[in-house]
Amino acid sequence: MAAPSFRRVFQVIDGNKKAVGDGFDVTSPMPGPRIRQLSPYLLIDHIGPMQIAPTDTPLGSPPHPHRGFETVTVVYDGYLAHRDTAGHDGTIGPGDVQWMTAGAGLRHAEMYDRDFARRGGTLELLQLWVNMPKADKLVAPKYQELRAARIPSVPVPGGQGSIRVIAGSYGGATGPASTFSPLTLLDLQLRKADDFVLTLPAAYNVGLYVVRGAVLVNGDRPAHTHQLVVLGWNSADVQLTATEDSLVLVLAGAPIEEPLATYGPFVMNTNEELMAAIADFESGNMGKFPEDE
Repeated sequence: MAAPSFRRVFQVIDGNKKAVGDGFDVTSPMPGPRIRQLSPYLLIDHIGPMQIAPTDTPLGSPPHPHRGFETVTVVYDGYLAHRDTAGHDGTIGPGDVQWMTAGAGLRHAEMYDRDFARRGGTLELLQLWVNMPKADKLVAPKYQELRAARIPSVPVPGGQGSIRVIAGSYGGATGPASTFSPLTLLDLQLRKADDFVLTLPAAYNVGLYVVRGAVLVNGDRPAHTHQLVVLGWNSADVQLTATEDSLVLVLAGAPIEEPLATYGPFVMNTNEELMAAIADFESGNMGKFPEDE
């Protein structure tokens, strides 16, 4: 009997440390040299885990603009408050996911929730940037607040862990997120010695980000906390073995095969569209908060 064929491991990428806003310690393995191989995903920012000292002045990422893509925030610990110039606001906590479509453009702020800041505690979350097809880049902004109770979970086959289905479908469950292109976003909570085959469409780009713990990919490639595994397209399957209790975010999706032009918080298809985005922001066309008046 022939040995099973698994997705080739292209690269295991270490996250780089950086600071974002005035209160986020971030590890980021993307963007990087494999950004095209993980389309539609553009960025991974892993915030924390970090200890927040009690304060009456919540910190975070003050108002800033976006256009042409979506931000997806998955909270593991602590509480984050969101507000934007399209009129959306809310607070998300452990297990919750926020899916914000910037579309034609807005400004938003992401700060520690005020009550959480006052008592202090541990903050840990991931934010992804997800590209949008050219035809949808200028849609009206949208906001999805996906509470933990709405996100279905299925057991890891043959293991003790669980698979939360945030977007797309897996194991008979369908995630609550609405997306502009076909993609699957899974939150794997694995127990030590869990060993199973993850199956996704072979044409999808697939990345595995180890939030915490350590796994063995296809029996011979180790990956640990803060590392991103970039996979190929030679198979629909990848074997995962947890060598300790682990948390792994699976980023999978059909690639958006279109030109990509990026500048800071704007993701478009051409440089001319980038210049238009910058001009719209500078002229105030991405909205104002009450304190801006």
